[in-house]
Amino acid sequence: MITVNGRKISWIENETVRDLLKRMRYTFPNIVVKIDNELVKRKDYDNTLISDGAEIKMIHMISGG
Repeated sequence: MITVNGRKISWIENETVRDLLKRMRYTFPNIVVKIDNELVKRKDYDNTLISDGAEIKMIHMISGG
């Protein structure tokens, strides 16, 4: 199991951050991803694997004026 934004979901072996974003249907253009409080750079989404038990925060950045 992994935790995404406080919600427990199943862990999938060899799932990347990009895969998880697709699975969660997060298509926001500006999103910040942290795994176990470590920031994941956007350029690393395709090669950063999610480990079993990870705590993930996906934060949608909203611009305003």
